[in-house]
Amino acid sequence: MTRVTIQDLRAARYCLAGVRPWFRRHGLDWQAFLDGGIEAEALRATGDALVEPVIRKAEARETVAQEADNGR
Repeated sequence: MTRVTIQDLRAARYCLAGVRPWFRRHGLDWQAFLDGGIEAEALRATGDALVEPVIRKAEARETVAQEADNGR
């Protein structure tokens, strides 16, 4: 499962000042997200299309990490 992190929000160039209230509106724990990320499916469950660019960044990051691990 893909885990979205703060790194992915930054890579998608999202405004963190706007994302924090978005988390609150959707009943998601901002501090827990900062501490360990959030599953992509939890973001998709909000039904907000704005999560897709961030999830794509997370998937790309995970793909690069997996390829690096496989190259060892």
